[in-house]
Amino acid sequence: MSSPDAFLAHVRQELDQLDQAGLFKRERIIATPQGAHVRTTDGRTLINLCANNYLGLSSHPAAIAGAHAALDSHGYGLSSVRFICGTQDRHKELEQRIARFVGCEDAILYAAAFDANGGLFEPLLGEADAIISDSLNHASIIDGIRLCKAQRWRYAHDDMADLARCLKEARDGGARFILVFTDGVFSMDGTIARLDEIRALCDRFDAMLGIDESHASGFVGATGRGTHELRGIFGRVDIVTGTFGKALGGASGGFTAAKREVIELLRQRSRPYLFSNTLAPAIVGGSLAVLDLLESSTALRDRVADNALWFRQAISAAGFEIKPGTHPIVPIMVYDAVLAQRLAARLLELGVYVVGFFFPVVPKGQARIRVQLSAAHSREDLERAVAAFTQAGRELGILK
Repeated sequence: MSSPDAFLAHVRQELDQLDQAGLFKRERIIATPQGAHVRTTDGRTLINLCANNYLGLSSHPAAIAGAHAALDSHGYGLSSVRFICGTQDRHKELEQRIARFVGCEDAILYAAAFDANGGLFEPLLGEADAIISDSLNHASIIDGIRLCKAQRWRYAHDDMADLARCLKEARDGGARFILVFTDGVFSMDGTIARLDEIRALCDRFDAMLGIDESHASGFVGATGRGTHELRGIFGRVDIVTGTFGKALGGASGGFTAAKREVIELLRQRSRPYLFSNTLAPAIVGGSLAVLDLLESSTALRDRVADNALWFRQAISAAGFEIKPGTHPIVPIMVYDAVLAQRLAARLLELGVYVVGFFFPVVPKGQARIRVQLSAAHSREDLERAVAAFTQAGRELGILK
């Protein structure tokens, strides 16, 4: 057998093992815009409970109009990177607007939030420095840290005593600069980081604080500015990364916000910025329109907060175990990967679009259905969803 044939045989075996273990991920094809309801290619309309469309803006008329206007005025794409072919005025406007929105001096745009985290650590920190990371941080943060030569510590999730231990070890070890980096909201659990306590520890050990706000920007905090607003430290975070691909319109693109000098060094050295095309003008135009909406009213963030509160109470009353919290991410715990997939499949038959999550996305033995609420969901949508969960849970023996 030739080497390419042997490799393909190996790949097929890996895929077969995933399938047999109930870990194979199957993508579903939809034929509509993203929204509270979607239609599959077989013609069924489903209540959509698995999108990051927290504010219901993925198909909002204002976002679409902003994208159309930018497409007409600034074209389809830039065809290269910004330091080579130039940048557009709307890109600079979006950088200034998003920096203000998250409480920083300046910002830099990336093609994706994964790139923002992937291109953050290596240009700023070196062998003499230390990065301290929450153990449940997003894969993009983990990969970005791997690219950096700084010393690494990892603290137990949301454990302030363990974070203090790591900070002391790094400081006693002579680290030049120390950066603590955490998700603001953890995407699988809906846990909201205790940033006020983390900031206090950073101040105690003379460390910087960075946060990824991908699951917070636009709807967490009194005016949707994020986790740092909720925790009372707005303007006191050194580095903020985030995405336009979730609450802020749902298209794509990411950003890093910080002091002007930090952003300038990223422009000079951050590889995903230097070697990837920037955001398409239409995404920039749509994102600016979204910021206009969010800065004029808190109605959408208020609505998704109300939906999250109602659903959490209703699904718990039905007998399901959920992770506690207030965030519109509601993990419904099943624990068994195969059972989580069976539950998701049965819910699909009952008209509710959800996905089972299991290892390696979550730890082994922690399989779940992750429900994500949106401002676009009606109370009727949520009542129908709870009824479907209850029926499926009883059929599969999850509810007694």
